[in-house]
Amino acid sequence: MKRFLPWIIGAIVIIGIYSWASGIYNKAVTLDQDVKESWGNVNTAYQRRNDLIPNIVSTVKGYAEHEKSTLTAVIEARAKATGITIDPSNVTPEQLAAFNSAQSGVSSSLSKLLVSVEQYPNLKADASFMKLQDELASTENQILTARTRFNESVKPYNNNINTFPRNLLAGMYGLKEKPYFEASTGADKPVEVKF
Repeated sequence: MKRFLPWIIGAIVIIGIYSWASGIYNKAVTLDQDVKESWGNVNTAYQRRNDLIPNIVSTVKGYAEHEKSTLTAVIEARAKATGITIDPSNVTPEQLAAFNSAQSGVSSSLSKLLVSVEQYPNLKADASFMKLQDELASTENQILTARTRFNESVKPYNNNINTFPRNLLAGMYGLKEKPYFEASTGADKPVEVKF
């Protein structure tokens, strides 16, 4: 029996180390899937906004034909925003900043469009435009919620791979810290509305 004791102890230690290392990896994979799901929800919220934009532009176009520059800016911003895609498993701070910048362009163009609408009382009273405006406000709230939940899913993942002793194995597994969604440049300043 004494002859097999070192082998038994060795096997128990190896199984223990394997279980510990695979547990760390499996936890990271689970948290990474949460991040991917949250990123999918962010994209869904932005897609909803991009789907609404043609309806808003068509409705406004009927009333504000001479506001073509504002309408064109909205359409161009939407095209730019839909042209940027990010793989959530390999997201970098630079990619997230480019995505955020493109989406800020859409927000800015829509703000200008909604301000120009104030000059057209008939459009403001139009039920279809009011419905679209409500949908857009609802969508912006969904985007905010999705971005917040994305950040909430990134935090446990980053904590998991950056805490000791997990950080020792994270590099071996190729696990990297994921960036948070940050506010656009100038978002800390109040929006100035001019009529």
